[in-house]
Amino acid sequence: MFARTSLYALMAIAAGAPLLADEVNVYSLRQPELVQPLFDLFTKETGIAVNVAFVEKGMVERLVSEGDRSPADLVMTVDIARLAQVVEAGVTQPVTSDVLAANIPAEFRDPGNQWFGLTTRARIVYASKDRVADGEVTTYEDLADPKWKGRICTRPGTHDYNLGLMAAMIEHHDADYARDWAKGLRANLAHAPEGSDRAQVKSIWAGECDISLGNTYYMGAMLADPEQVEWANSVRIVYPVFENGGTHMNVSGMALTKAAPNKEAALKLMEFLSSDEAQAIYAETNHEFPVKPGVARSALVASWGEFTPDNLNLMDVARSRPEALKLMEEVNYDG
Repeated sequence: MFARTSLYALMAIAAGAPLLADEVNVYSLRQPELVQPLFDLFTKETGIAVNVAFVEKGMVERLVSEGDRSPADLVMTVDIARLAQVVEAGVTQPVTSDVLAANIPAEFRDPGNQWFGLTTRARIVYASKDRVADGEVTTYEDLADPKWKGRICTRPGTHDYNLGLMAAMIEHHDADYARDWAKGLRANLAHAPEGSDRAQVKSIWAGECDISLGNTYYMGAMLADPEQVEWANSVRIVYPVFENGGTHMNVSGMALTKAAPNKEAALKLMEFLSSDEAQAIYAETNHEFPVKPGVARSALVASWGEFTPDNLNLMDVARSRPEALKLMEEVNYDG
């Protein structure tokens, strides 16, 4: 069921104004609080209502099942592998837009214009300020070193964010190396992998481990939550790199569905989400890195320091995701 995220349509009804005919239906994996401000602003500026269904699981299966009858115009999700899966399922269509081509660099969009990145995030290390010295961890490969035995916390290895990192490890080395790395990382865990990225930082604060893997934007989220500020203040951000590369990056993005009943309005929303205005909201509110050149990181994100993004092609990372899942299961990472 779709929920209309904007209040403007309701306000129009209350004022006796006619309902707007234009609308966009969105299937979103992104959390409501991350996208609602953008949808509300879009409606305010264009008069186009945005109806959103937050689909936590089974989005691709749902789109395939609905086929040409799907009410969805636009898909919004996280992780390059999820974007690639939607395209591979045959439920999207290519988009020709000079605006999107100008706003979104080629490395953040599908070669066939089937998906478009909106933001990027880095997979980093949260390190205890008290128990981990500056420079003590510099690479992802370091995390398999036995010196970290009993000192690392992570969420499940089969989670999308960790599978993305594992897929990148395969691309930088090979499957055998990545398998051994995952074994070493698992051997260094302080406890069984469970919970979210923020839960791992809480474990560091509680003294259960010293370092964890997490996405950058969770630092901003923790600092904004009174109950989690002390977790955030107990750690510092470290931007590890691959021995032969940079810091692992991933994307959030969007794709126009093949069935899109409101294609023109959906394209307007896609172009809006790539605009300076929307990209700045992503940066300030969600603590993510904008994909549009020239849109600055927020002051908070900038305060976390500079780093060198990895230059792996995102489609190569997506290609190795199935192998990454297979290897994580082989080493029984979550067991």
